[in-house]
Amino acid sequence: MSTSPAREGSANAGSSNGNSDEKPRLSEHEKKANHIASEQKRRQAIREGFDRLTELVPGLEGQGRSESVVLKKTVDYIKGQLEERRRLIQKIEELGGQVEEGMRRT
Repeated sequence: MSTSPAREGSANAGSSNGNSDEKPRLSEHEKKANHIASEQKRRQAIREGFDRLTELVPGLEGQGRSESVVLKKTVDYIKGQLEERRRLIQKIEELGGQVEEGMRRT
């Protein structure tokens, strides 16, 4: 138990010595600029994701960028694909084929 305070003391001593390895604290202006840049990056990633969906989902090509429309049509498309998959699995089994359990999951 006596080693605990010594560790804390040495850790604190290193940080209060003005250790040259420490990074200087950011100013409020720098913090705000970093936050704005981070938010812009996040929004750009979202835009790129929606753009990619418009390329992948039939019926979304050339439409305006209404994110709610893109999401709704994407969900409808995926539901249709899952239903088609179920139908194909059923047909395979009706014809005497077997579908691995891992391929059945939807």
